[in-house]
Amino acid sequence: MVGRKIPLFLMVLTFIASSHGKQLYEMTNREIDSLLTVISKRNLTITERINFYSEKFLGTPYNSRCVGDGPYALLENWPLVNFKETNCMAYCEHVLALSISDSWDNFFNNLQHIRYKDGIIGMRTRNHYTMADWLPENAWLLEHVSRKVGGKYTREVTRTISHIKFFKQKGIKDLRYVKPDRTITLDYVPKEVLKKVKKKVKPGDVLALIYANKADIFSAHMLIVAQRDGQLVIRESSNSKMTTFETPYDEWAEKVRNSCRYIGVCFMRVRDKLNKPGKVILPWEIKKMKK
Repeated sequence: MVGRKIPLFLMVLTFIASSHGKQLYEMTNREIDSLLTVISKRNLTITERINFYSEKFLGTPYNSRCVGDGPYALLENWPLVNFKETNCMAYCEHVLALSISDSWDNFFNNLQHIRYKDGIIGMRTRNHYTMADWLPENAWLLEHVSRKVGGKYTREVTRTISHIKFFKQKGIKDLRYVKPDRTITLDYVPKEVLKKVKKKVKPGDVLALIYANKADIFSAHMLIVAQRDGQLVIRESSNSKMTTFETPYDEWAEKVRNSCRYIGVCFMRVRDKLNKPGKVILPWEIKKMKK
């Protein structure tokens, strides 16, 4: 990566970003709508747009309760969309929805398809667990590429996910329509080899840090791989700094390696067949894409 020539798309996006000036948390919804229209007309791939929009979130304050199921929800009636604050999952979801959309309305509806099963808003249909719910429900857009990235270093981890336990802890007594307990085995890349597999990591990848020593959950932190000045960086929203920030890949990999909290990382990637210049996904197309 050292000394790599800066891609033309990054120079174009830098010009666009400077011309608009503001970060997303400083913009109105109408300004974001205008930005979506402008960016969608550029001949950019989805992952190139991920690079752009993930940068436009930098500096956004962190709030674990930034989004919920909307004002009419019985529980967690926080906003369905929030650009003033974010958290790790909301950050990734908003960036992905922006990156496949060409207007505010299409962004809003695409976001609900990413956050909820079949776009149906509700506590029971929200994709709560990153690797057990969120990724399977977003397989129309993303694929799990941990084995492609990890190669011979790839390992497996098995956990039992219980929505029943999860909802009971929230005080929910009506457990109709709740998924049954599921035992799931996943590929992951061990934290010790993150630097060794760097050449297989791509800008636009979405990451999930995998917990060590937890039997009932895989991950509770998501991140985005991006590129700045020809170098890989990791972007995330975290309560460690209470903001949205980026870290050089090697520095981030070393920090993860030294953490006893995690065993490794799962890698998710936009599907090749979708990652074409100028590709926009319309909300009403998603149902057909899932078949």
